[in-house]
Amino acid sequence: MQSVSKVTVGTLLSITMLSSSVVAGGLVGLAVSFRNLPDVRVLRNYIPAETSYIYDINGTLLDSIHDEFNRDVVTLNEISPDLKRAVLAIEDSHFYSHHGINPTSIGRALLSNLEEGRTVEGGSTLTMQLVKNLFLTPERAISRKVAEAVLALRLEQIFTKDQILEMYLNQVYWGHNNYGVETAAQSLFNKSASELNLAESAMMAGLIQAPEELSPFVDYRRAKQRQAVVLERMRVLNWITAEEAAAARQQPIRLGSIQSFDVSQSPYLTDAVVQELTERFGREAVLKGGMRVQTTFDLNLQQIAEETVRDGFQTLQGRGLSADQMALVAVDPRTHFVKAMVGGIDYQTSQYNRAIQALRQPGSAFKPFVYYAAFASGEYTPDSTVQDTPVTYPDGYETYSPQNYDGSFGGPMSVRAALERSRNVPAVKLGQEVGINRVIEISRILGITSPIEPVTSLPLGSVDLTPLEMASAYATFASGGWQSDTTFIVQVTDSTGQVLLDNSPRPQLVLDPWATASLNDVLQGVISRGTGTGARIGRPAAGKTGTTSSERDIWFVGYVPQLSVAVWVGNDDYSPVGRGATGGGFVAPIWGDFMQRALDGVPVENFEPASDFVRP
Repeated sequence: MQSVSKVTVGTLLSITMLSSSVVAGGLVGLAVSFRNLPDVRVLRNYIPAETSYIYDINGTLLDSIHDEFNRDVVTLNEISPDLKRAVLAIEDSHFYSHHGINPTSIGRALLSNLEEGRTVEGGSTLTMQLVKNLFLTPERAISRKVAEAVLALRLEQIFTKDQILEMYLNQVYWGHNNYGVETAAQSLFNKSASELNLAESAMMAGLIQAPEELSPFVDYRRAKQRQAVVLERMRVLNWITAEEAAAARQQPIRLGSIQSFDVSQSPYLTDAVVQELTERFGREAVLKGGMRVQTTFDLNLQQIAEETVRDGFQTLQGRGLSADQMALVAVDPRTHFVKAMVGGIDYQTSQYNRAIQALRQPGSAFKPFVYYAAFASGEYTPDSTVQDTPVTYPDGYETYSPQNYDGSFGGPMSVRAALERSRNVPAVKLGQEVGINRVIEISRILGITSPIEPVTSLPLGSVDLTPLEMASAYATFASGGWQSDTTFIVQVTDSTGQVLLDNSPRPQLVLDPWATASLNDVLQGVISRGTGTGARIGRPAAGKTGTTSSERDIWFVGYVPQLSVAVWVGNDDYSPVGRGATGGGFVAPIWGDFMQRALDGVPVENFEPASDFVRP
C-alpha cells in the first residue's frame, strides 16, 4: 500500500508539473502572440473603403464605382433607432454593459464546442465581430478566439460604445456586395438607413448571420422567418411590445433591387470621367475614396445624342454609305462644359471612345481657324477679295499645288463666298498670308493640344484632331471669343462634402471680338446658302462642313450661342466611306436633327454683329 501511495503521489506530481509547464508555455506563447497582434489605435485614423458616385449635372446618378467593397459610410445618428436595436438584440444584447467580451456567452459557446468536439458556436460580442472583420482571418480556432477577445478588450479601452457600434454598422457585410448599413438599406429597400421602419430593420438585422442565404432576393420566406426571430428577441428583451412585434411581422415589405452590379447609364461618359479622375487622384482613391462626382453631362441631352447617332447611322447605311462609326460631342460655349458625348455606334461592341480618342483629319472644318486669323490680322473683312486661281508652293523636294474639291477655279471672290463654298485654294493662300505658325498659335489658343505640323496644306485640315477638340474650339467662336477650360467634371467632393476639385468656369477673352463676330457671320452663311444647307434648323446657327481627301472622314461642326456640336463619320480602319460623300450631304442633316431636338424649348439667340466691335 505504501509503495502504491508513493507511485500515485509521484504520478500526480509529474502530471502537475507537466500541466504547469504546458500552461506556462501556453501563457508564454499567448504573450508572444499578443505582442504581435495589430494595434487597434490605428482605427482612430481608419477610413473604410467607400463607393464613389458619378452624377449628371442635374444630380441624376450615372454610375457607382467601387472595388470589392460597395459601401457608403454614415454616422450613428443617420441610422434608424429600430435598426440599431434590432442588430443589438440579435447579435449582442449586452453590448452596452460588457467591456468587449461577454463571459456568459463565451462560456455557453465553449460548452457547446466541447460537447461537439469542434467549433460550432462563436459567442462573439459585437466588438469581437468588428475586430475579426478588421484585423483577423475568418478561420475558426481557439487561438483566433483568444486574439478576438484581447483585441476587443483593447478596442473598448480606446473607443466609446457608440463609436464601436458606428464602425460595426458601417463595416458589416449584408450580402450582394453591400457593406455597411447605408448601401444595404438602399439596395434592400430603396431607402436610406435613417428611414428604415421596424419591419425592415428586423429583416435586415437578421441577414448578418448568413447574408446571401437569408437574403430576401434569394429566399424571401427564409428572410421573413429570420425577421420573426429578431422581432421575438426584441420582444423578450422588452425593447418592443408584443403588439409592435405582431404589427411588424404583418407589415408588407417593399424590396428594392441589387445595385452593386448595376452598369453605367452612359458608359462612354462615365469611362471618360473615371479616366480623368484616375489621372488626377489615382485609381485607389477613385475605387475606395467615396467620391461624389458632379459631371457636366446632361443625361436628357445625352439620350438625345445617343438616339441621334443610332438613327443617323441607320440612315447613312440606308443611303449606301460605307461607314462603320460615328461620334458626337456637344459643348456649352458659356461654360465649356461637355454636355453630351457619344464615342461610337455601340459601346457593347467597342469601348473605344472616338469622341476623345480618335485622331481624325477634320478637312475643311479646320478652315475657320485660318479665316479667324485673317480677320484678326486686321487686313481682311468678310467682303475682302481673295483669288481662287492656280498656285504652286515648294514642298520639300517637290511642289504642292492645292486643288478645289470640284477641280475648278472661281477666280476673284469675296472671303465670305470662299468660306461659304469651301474653296480650298483661297484657304491655302490665306494660310500663307497670315502665316502657318500663326494658324497653329490660334489653334493652341482654342484649346487644341494634338500635334500640328506647319505644312502648307494645314488650312485644308491636314492634321489629326479629336471631335472633342473641334467642338470645344468652335465653342469659343460661339461665345464671342470667351473661353474656360473644357471639362467633363463640375465638382468632386468626398463623402463628407469636402471639396476635392472645383471646375467652376473661369472665362477669359482669348479671341478678338470683331474677328470672332465676323467669322460667326460668315459661318452662318455656310448654313443658310453654302455647303451646309442640310444643317438649317430654323434659327441663327453657324458651322462648317468637313470632307477629307479620298472621303475617309466627313464632318459637320456647328453652333448656336448656347451649344457647340461636332459630328464625325468614318471607318476605324481609315477606309473611304464612299465616292462623293461629303460632310454637307451626309453629316449636316444629322447635326441638324440633334440640334432641333436639343434646343427644343431653348430661346432663340442671335450672334453679336461685328458692327458692335472695333476692327483690329
